Amino acid sequence: MRRTIATLAALAVLAAAAAGGWLWYRERSAGAEPRYRLARVERGPLQAVVVASGTLAAVSTVQVGSQISGQIQEVFADFNTPVKKGQVIARIDPATFELRVRQARADLDAALSAVTVAQSALAAQRAERSRIAVNLADAERDFQRKKTLVEKNFISPAELDRARTLLEATREQLKAVEAQIRVAEAQVESARAAVKQREALLRQAEVDLERTIIRAPVDGTVILRNVDAGQTVAASLQAPVLFTIARDLRDMQVEAAIDEADVGRLRVGQTATFTVDAFPGRSFSGSIVQVRKSPQTVQNVVTYTVVISAANPDLALLPGMTANVRVVVDSRTDVLKVPNAALRFRPPGAASEAQAAAAPAQQAGGAALQRFRQRLVDELKPDEAQKARLEAIFEEARQKLAQVRDLANEAERRRQVERVRAEMRARIAEILTAAQKPIYERLLAELGARGAAAGRVWVPGPDGRPRALEVRTGLTDGTATEIVEGPLKEGDEVIVGTVEPAPAAKKTTVLGPRLF
Repeated sequence: MRRTIATLAALAVLAAAAAGGWLWYRERSAGAEPRYRLARVERGPLQAVVVASGTLAAVSTVQVGSQISGQIQEVFADFNTPVKKGQVIARIDPATFELRVRQARADLDAALSAVTVAQSALAAQRAERSRIAVNLADAERDFQRKKTLVEKNFISPAELDRARTLLEATREQLKAVEAQIRVAEAQVESARAAVKQREALLRQAEVDLERTIIRAPVDGTVILRNVDAGQTVAASLQAPVLFTIARDLRDMQVEAAIDEADVGRLRVGQTATFTVDAFPGRSFSGSIVQVRKSPQTVQNVVTYTVVISAANPDLALLPGMTANVRVVVDSRTDVLKVPNAALRFRPPGAASEAQAAAAPAQQAGGAALQRFRQRLVDELKPDEAQKARLEAIFEEARQKLAQVRDLANEAERRRQVERVRAEMRARIAEILTAAQKPIYERLLAELGARGAAAGRVWVPGPDGRPRALEVRTGLTDGTATEIVEGPLKEGDEVIVGTVEPAPAAKKTTVLGPRLF
């Protein structure tokens, strides 16, 4: 009996060891070859979308300030108050400015009186000139009469000398009076200029008094009030802002910050949709009305402001709301597409296969370059000199592309390829005539709309190992990408990732009852 029990125990131990060895071998074999996640190539619609966030604002916002300093006496408008152009919305205490007006008016009256005095003095000088002119005429007659008498020896020459002296003295008196008249005329003009100066000071004082009344410059709604009654405002180098008025809240706009990588795909007139957090289930529509060329750089990130119109007939949208903008820049109705994960996937050891895959990629790029050259020749119809220069440009581009595609780093390789293409396009544009340039720009726009670029996907091979396929990609929506050229067809399977083996469960050895 004891021998039977020992035999059974030995057999149990051997069976457990065999089972453990088989499990260990199976796990090792399964871990030796990675398993892949697959996805199918599909056909369907595709949209390229630019997504950004922005801030809602009124199309026209006017800040109402004060050009004078003083204490706010009354406030007639509050937040959300609709106002009309010219409506009084606040008043500054006018007492100081009323006193200035009275002082300026008194100064004007004094200046007017000075003009009257100067004019009277001028009139007196003119009367004196008339009196001296009469005396001068009498002295001239007396001189002529005595001159005749002296010639006839009726009077002595001394009498003639006295008449001559009186004549000359009268003439000098007349000159002196005329000089005084000119002085009096200048004094009158000076007094009149002083009157104009006092009138200007009076007008300035009246304008300052008028500015104590703050009026709405436009029709709209008050969206911000910065003052209260009793508050003192000081206008120095910059006018203090008292109110902010939105002209018409039924017409709003979204100022969205678009990344520099996406702004080139946006055009004025494109349709845009956006949502706001206040109405999560509602979508608002608009169109791009402006792409501002002023860049904004924040932490080395360059963005451009794009203005999107936003109709607001029910006044649901409010200034300052954050809008999540979505602009469809291109769309396809029926295209072959693969998941973006398939284009990003690289199996282990793919870096060592870069040289093996370089030749097919170079051939595909060369074919695309040749097609682009042929299209230029067909549509631009260059002359012989231009053809020769085109051949030189394309030959140089081919040589540079051959050097670039030897790079092992795929990201760097793509950047260098795009740089070579940009240089080639710029050099081609330099040799074109004014008539050819619009056609060339249209060709580049069509090429940019297709967005064709080289890519690579991996598919399961006959032996179970991944096999690379070179493709030309087009439009992408961030999840899937259009396949423009390549051996893929609808229903094919592509590799999008690997299946990570489940972590081995912690094994617990179960001990049976001790038999001995």
